[in-house]
Amino acid sequence: MTARRTTAPSPSLGEPVRISGRDGAWDQVRADLEKHEVAVLHARLADWRPDRAGGPRLRALLGRDWDRYLEMTHPDVRTRFAASRVLLKFAAAVALRVPPQAVELGYGPTGRPYLRGYDAVDISLSHTEDLLLIGLATKGLIGVDAERADRPLYTRGLHRHVCTPHELTVLERLPAQRRGAALVRMWTLKEAYSKAIGQGLRFRFTDFGFSGDGRPARVLAPDGAPGTGVEWQFRTFSVDGGYVVSVAVSDAGFGGTRDTAARTMLDPRVVAAVAEALGDDAEAEDRDGEDELLDW
Repeated sequence: MTARRTTAPSPSLGEPVRISGRDGAWDQVRADLEKHEVAVLHARLADWRPDRAGGPRLRALLGRDWDRYLEMTHPDVRTRFAASRVLLKFAAAVALRVPPQAVELGYGPTGRPYLRGYDAVDISLSHTEDLLLIGLATKGLIGVDAERADRPLYTRGLHRHVCTPHELTVLERLPAQRRGAALVRMWTLKEAYSKAIGQGLRFRFTDFGFSGDGRPARVLAPDGAPGTGVEWQFRTFSVDGGYVVSVAVSDAGFGGTRDTAARTMLDPRVVAAVAEALGDDAEAEDRDGEDELLDW
């Protein structure tokens, strides 16, 4: 768990944005980043399924992930991997204001993705069945997770293995018909928080918990005592009528990066010198290449 902050966090989270293909509501994603310093977007797998599984355009978009993609033998796994990474790159490209193929992903020791060469935008990824979920944050860490709303976690007895003593007590006090939904909410919040701090499933879910009675979510110790302060925000949403989505965001307290364009990281004198050396023809060629790659 993290040190507590005593000042109020920046504006709360906006609703997840539905992105139906590459020409989706990217303006809303930009607006959310500007207003909330956080943007969450979701899409259907069918909208981001590559038309050509081994084509050069997909290879250019996947970049360093191309070899990993080729090693996957199950068609559905390969498709979901490619679609989720391409969506993530398009989303990051919106924040960085660069072509999607210019975005390079890296992965931490637990598999947590990050943007190579640009740490002012934090990213998170989740997918389940045909739902893809992306989180972007410029004020701190972010984690996202999605599950089917009707996933039978409680009836399968999973609560005994992933809940703290306090959470078990809260669940037992709820009417039987509400326990399943409460556990799905708890599960997605745990996943989102553990992803945000870079632990994934290495962080035992019985070591931290959340309230399950409808109160604003916050991290709790196993006995129900507060585990984090106002530096963390949590929200749970229902999307596409059948999925529960949870988001965990930390506010580092230094203010978000309002101008996230990649060019702002560069010395303008260097940029000007390179542009002059390359000339207008190179710039036009780069734009043409961008248009071609977008038609993947």
